[in-house]
Amino acid sequence: MTGKKLNIETALLKGLKRSDHECFQNLFAKYSQSLFRFSLSYLKSSDSAEDVVQEVFLKIWRKRKEIDTTKSFQSYLFTIALNVIRKQFNKLAESNQLKHDLLISFAENKETFDEKDDFQDMVNKLEEMIQQMPERRGRIFRMKKLEGKSQKEIAEKFGITTKTVEYHITEAMKFLKKEFDQLRIKGMIFFCLFLKNK
Repeated sequence: MTGKKLNIETALLKGLKRSDHECFQNLFAKYSQSLFRFSLSYLKSSDSAEDVVQEVFLKIWRKRKEIDTTKSFQSYLFTIALNVIRKQFNKLAESNQLKHDLLISFAENKETFDEKDDFQDMVNKLEEMIQQMPERRGRIFRMKKLEGKSQKEIAEKFGITTKTVEYHITEAMKFLKKEFDQLRIKGMIFFCLFLKNK
């Protein structure tokens, strides 16, 4: 960001801290679309992505007096977005002890995904891993875990039994767990929070 743009943003943030609604609206106009596209890339739902944008800026307004104008507002914004997205995924996941343990670990290591680039890096690695799977297994995994298709829908698509679908998902998850384990805490948290129970 150039010095001039940085000064303009700093002025907007200072105005926001003073509860200036116009400054808030200007920041919303500046970042809402990129935040929407970012959220949509993970949630695959326009309504859900819009909800994320609204919730993020609601949090920004509520915590406006705590904003540090010397730090990157964009990083702060996307950190909040990642936390909201994570909660969206968690609503779809069943509660279990492993997830509970990882959530505690997430809280203790919250810097893990403090930058949106870290999360994007995990997503990129996931795509690379899917490409390493046998073609059909990768397609089945993508439909089940990333597109939310049921085992029955997938079975009908490929003309196979639901047991065969389940087998491919199990093998894909074994492979991914092994690969993400090698990435230590970041990989384990990503695997358990965003994939395991989805």
